[in-house]
Parts: sequence; C-alpha cells; structure tokens
Amino acid sequence: MHTQTTVEVPGAPEIAGLSFRVFSGSDDYEAMSRIVAESSTVDQDDSAQTVEDIERSYRHLTNSDPATDMVFAEIHGKVVGYCRVYWFQVEDGPRVYNQFVHLTPSWRGKGIRLAMLQWCENRNREIGAEHTDCGEQRLSAWAGDVETDWLRLLETEGFKPIRYDFEMVRDNVDDIPELPLPEGLEVRPVCTEDVRKVWDAACEAFRDHWDYSEDEWSEEELKGWMESDVWQPDLWQVAWDGDEVAGMVLNFIDEKQNKKHERKRGYTETICVRRPYRRRGLARALIARSLQVHKDQGMTETALGVDTENPSGALQLYQSMGYEMVKRYAVYRKPLTKMDSTMGEDSG
Repeated sequence: MHTQTTVEVPGAPEIAGLSFRVFSGSDDYEAMSRIVAESSTVDQDDSAQTVEDIERSYRHLTNSDPATDMVFAEIHGKVVGYCRVYWFQVEDGPRVYNQFVHLTPSWRGKGIRLAMLQWCENRNREIGAEHTDCGEQRLSAWAGDVETDWLRLLETEGFKPIRYDFEMVRDNVDDIPELPLPEGLEVRPVCTEDVRKVWDAACEAFRDHWDYSEDEWSEEELKGWMESDVWQPDLWQVAWDGDEVAGMVLNFIDEKQNKKHERKRGYTETICVRRPYRRRGLARALIARSLQVHKDQGMTETALGVDTENPSGALQLYQSMGYEMVKRYAVYRKPLTKMDSTMGEDSG
C-alpha cells in the first residue's frame, strides 16, 4: 500500500468529510475507472475504460508525473473525483498545459470541481515557470458541448473555445462505393516489421495538422497503443508505393464500447496521406476499403473524429463518404499567467 499524503486545495468548499490527497499508485485505478463510468452517462461520453486500460495508460504517460501532477478528492475516505495536468510543445507554436477534472455527478455544483480546476491551473503555472526554453504558453482544456458542468467552470475561469472537432458517424455500411487506388499503389497486410514505417509516415503526415506535437507521437505513445485492445493491424488499410507508405486508415473495433452501448461500431481513424500522394483520391479509396473491412467484421456503423478546420478539407471528404456529425467538442484555451493572488468562486 502507498502512503496517502493530504494536499491543501485553496478555495475548496467546507463540506463534511471532504479531503484531498496525492496519487496512491495502482491502488487508485479502480476508483478512477468507477468515476469515469459514473460520469459517462451524464457527459454522454462513449469511453469504457477498465482498470487495465488505465493502468496501461498511466504506465506510458509523457510530460506528466502523477506523484506531483494529480489530486484526488475524497468524501469520508471514498474517492469522488480526481484531476491531472500534463503539457506538450506545439511544433512552431506555444507550449500547451492541459488539465482535466473528473468528478462523480452527485458531487458536482458544490465547489469541489472548481477548486480542483484552480489547483490544476496553479500546478500548470508552477510547471510553466520552470520552462525557460519556450515562448508562448497557454492553458488548455477539452470539452464536449453536452458537458455543461465542465463548460460552466471553464468559462468561469476565463477559458475560451478556439477550435472545434466533430465526432462523426456513418450509420450504415451499405452502398459502399467502389473506388480504385491511384495507379502504382497497393494495399497489403501490415507485418510487424512494417509498424515503424507506418508510425513514422503517420507522424510525418500529421505534421501538417493543427497543434501538431512530437510529444504526442512519442515512443511511449506507440508502446501504450501496441499494448491496447484497439491495436488491430489486421484491420488497417495502408497504401504502399513499393517500400514507401503513401497513406493509411488505421481501423479498429472497441469491443468494450460496443458491449456498453449495445452497438456494432467500427472506427476509421488515423486517416492520413503523405504530401507526395495527396489530391489523387487515395484517402477516399482507403476509407471505402475500410468500410468494407468493418462490414466484413459484422459492424453496422463506423465513426471518426475530425478537426472542423482541417486545411485538407477532411470534413467535406467525410461528409461525402456518408458521415454525419453527432457530437461537437472544443479546445478551450487562455494564456498561462503568473500565479493569481485571488481565486474564483463557484456560484453553483
């Protein structure tokens, strides 16, 4: 067992039995999984994180130390919420300091989550003060349109939406168009020795996307993905030009999500084409092939996420392939400033 050390969270409400503490290691994973599950219905979050999923994820964290960058909220010794901060460096852009706060719905609106958000902001300011090798610094958070409690707190703290993503779903796998690959390209099974080339090609292609960061394409990210249930190279559609990767759709099926939501959904994700192969219909052809892959696996719908301002016209491409928006998410940001002497108050 790990020693549980109490943490002072300024601005926390006076609630009987409320206390805060540091991360206790693997002992906390079960409570974290429970909090995510309790929140998912209210927040309309599709995730189905198991204890094993969390353990794997935390084994491969980058730019975040749970021992110093997490706080847990307890009521009479029972975990009701937790928060964590982490950062990444945007290529030719700001250093971004993220935060999230998960709190079980029955304890929302009482000031606990706001106090934890403010703790995160201040912890990120401490980390940012140690970073003398970067230029612009921004605080950041991610939120869906239906996460009303979280959105209210972000707005209270001065965060503003700056970029939107859609979750899109094609609600059937019928009428799949027959689209040939561009001349000279072929799709073939991905072997173990191909993984590094595919990963490097995706990293190269996504360098043109907004907020690209090498931190999010680290070795730890790859290791964590390879250990996950959604590492399914047998479903991938990777186009090759000889020994060169031209483009890809790295398909997967999340069986835990499908069981939780009683559906048969496949994901057509990590859709990208390297620069020399763009504007030739490759992405469209690979998506069509991916739809057939999911149909062959017994899926009845497919989904993906897209940056609505993607300069390659991805949103319009996906709409033309039968995908429709079902949820909207936003990146919220504000400048990272020096530690404030005052704290906001939760009016909820």
